[in-house]
Amino acid sequence: MLTIKKYAAIDIGSNAVRLLIANIIEEKGKATRFKKSSLVRVPIRLGSDVFMKGKISKHNGERLVDTMQAFKLLMKSHNVVKYKACATSAMREASNGDKISNRILENTEIKIDIIGGEEEAAIIAATDLNSYIDPNKTYLYVDVGGGSTEFTVIHNGKSVTSRSFKIGTVRLLNDIVKNETWHELEQWIKNHTQTFEKIDVLGTGGNINKIFKISGKAIGKPLTYFYLTSYYNMLQTYSYEERISELDLNQDRADVIIPATRIYLSAMKWCGAKDIYVPKIGLADGIIKSIYYDTVSSNTQ
Repeated sequence: MLTIKKYAAIDIGSNAVRLLIANIIEEKGKATRFKKSSLVRVPIRLGSDVFMKGKISKHNGERLVDTMQAFKLLMKSHNVVKYKACATSAMREASNGDKISNRILENTEIKIDIIGGEEEAAIIAATDLNSYIDPNKTYLYVDVGGGSTEFTVIHNGKSVTSRSFKIGTVRLLNDIVKNETWHELEQWIKNHTQTFEKIDVLGTGGNINKIFKISGKAIGKPLTYFYLTSYYNMLQTYSYEERISELDLNQDRADVIIPATRIYLSAMKWCGAKDIYVPKIGLADGIIKSIYYDTVSSNTQ
């Protein structure tokens, strides 16, 4: 007996808003399978408003409401039976975040949960991360976002410690990350990784996914610190326009990819990692799993 249901996850980030629709495939005697059906990404970049002015602009607020309306219709068209919408640091820090959430609820009936960095890290940990982890190794897991980056130390397959730092690609683009925050991150990484003899980095986020795809590496193979450093240096020799026209990067990727790479390289340097593995997972994947395993509240269509 085979049953297939569709679940959806909405991830309202500081750089982009995403709708992930997944097939949940249940078959007697077999493990449940989670298969991506559709992914829609809209680069609203809420963080540029919030991190500079403290609130979401009227224009981007309207764009967000329109996007949620479109997502609502897409979920209906796909026959989605359960979904959850989560917002991260931009909505969390916006003085009008709750007001816009209420507008979205009134206009679309989509309830948005504004979550903290630690909860974000816990939801991501509910993904297929374990399938990428060698239980005999130690990893520093780095999930780079527009407003914050989540760091988790994983030893022998278990999470040892986790922390969210307000260092993200949109914040860095707007030059609003203090040196003290970088120093605090450096000390945190060194303090929590120095006892381990060897450590690798697990990197997630749209930018490292893009770099991995460009590298041509086989799935499951790592990028080296040398490769990432070379790519980072190469990116900086191109202007923003050249990154779009000559490197074929999308306009909302061509600027944030540099600060994102800086974060991954800094993490690798401070923990002494020579390799970074790139599992293609993120918050939206974690939301889908969390809905299925009932570790978060969800909404039913």
